[in-house]
Amino acid sequence: KDSLQAQLINMGVIPTLVKLLGIHCQNAALTEMCLVAFGNLAELESSKEQFASTNIAEETFISSQVLVILLTYPLDAIKLQLVEAGLVECLLEIVQQKVDSDKEDDIAELKTASDLMVLLLLGDESMQKLFEGGKGNVFQRVLSWIPSNNHQLQLAGALAIANFARNDGNCIHMVDNGIVEKLMDLLDRHVEDGNVTVQHAALSALRNLAIPVVNKAKMLSAGVTEAVLKFLKSEMPPVQFKLLGTLRMLIDAQAEAAEQLGKNVKLVERLVEWCEAKDHAGVMGESNRLLSALIRHSKSKDVIKTIVQSGGIKHLVTMATSEHVIMQNEALVALALIAALELGTAEKDLESAKLVQILHRLLADERSAPEIKYNSMVLICALMGSESLHKEVQDLAFLDVVSKLRSHENKSVAQQASLTEQRLTVDS
Repeated sequence: KDSLQAQLINMGVIPTLVKLLGIHCQNAALTEMCLVAFGNLAELESSKEQFASTNIAEETFISSQVLVILLTYPLDAIKLQLVEAGLVECLLEIVQQKVDSDKEDDIAELKTASDLMVLLLLGDESMQKLFEGGKGNVFQRVLSWIPSNNHQLQLAGALAIANFARNDGNCIHMVDNGIVEKLMDLLDRHVEDGNVTVQHAALSALRNLAIPVVNKAKMLSAGVTEAVLKFLKSEMPPVQFKLLGTLRMLIDAQAEAAEQLGKNVKLVERLVEWCEAKDHAGVMGESNRLLSALIRHSKSKDVIKTIVQSGGIKHLVTMATSEHVIMQNEALVALALIAALELGTAEKDLESAKLVQILHRLLADERSAPEIKYNSMVLICALMGSESLHKEVQDLAFLDVVSKLRSHENKSVAQQASLTEQRLTVDS
């Protein structure tokens, strides 16, 4: 089949299909057949070049459903070509004409045009071309959608900003030019009405903007955490997920902000509740990661006490058994800080969560990553300060497991094994 597809492509079948689409875009059955054919051909490498060399937008007048399907192809070339052929100006014109109409057809067209605009921005090249260093006419027009009174435009505007915010340069430029205030105003208008799509889009944009290090302090002092915390009471998982991600990005290496949030009992209690959201793995994972981040970035006794009092310890221990190494690691580092700073406070919870048994399992398991073994041993040493946990360590034959690791191929692991062995021997 592959060779047949390749032959068809060499014979120039793509431009023909594009022409057919243009002539018969009102004929749904034929349109669908063309699109299925595109779908099959687009899987082949060589067809990507043909797509790129066919000037789709000029040869045809494409119906919106065709465009949606073309634009959702992961081929950047198509998106760039449509941008270069002037599709954007055409879409902005439609938005301008229909924005104040309340006719059903006009509302539908406005939605299609603004959705397509967002799809065009999914291509890296087309997105950068339209950003034009933040000076671009298109970028400015999209910005003006955010404060509009039309919910569909607010949504498209926020999603467009989230798409423009896919690299540090764009993020820094937008934050320096006041985008954060616009997004916070937009969120403010939707705290009560529960418009989940707009909330989710605005939070997505803020989360992306918070990734560059230089933006974090600026966004914190602009009051983003307060704006985001207004959605703590939301019962919608997509909103919860983005809220957690935004806070986690904002406090990365920001000790003061992490401490402030980590002492916020309402927030910590909600996190502990969401750590049990079994039906929503994303929310559950993000809650765990934020709990750990509050400790790792604040290194604060008060934050640890708040998390212990809210019942968060057991979740951090469970997180150490996650299938994702990055999450395991974040949990172990947070637990080591707890053991170093507030072992007495957390002791009972660490015991009932069976931390020592879990660490034994992680060290004995050959599949555990080197950093997991390293951090597990650091944690074992830190737990020795508690009488009851110390006894648990002695009862499980830790020395056997640890001395085997002295010959581990990873230097740091081998070194930490020697130190841990000494500690275990001295204390036994």
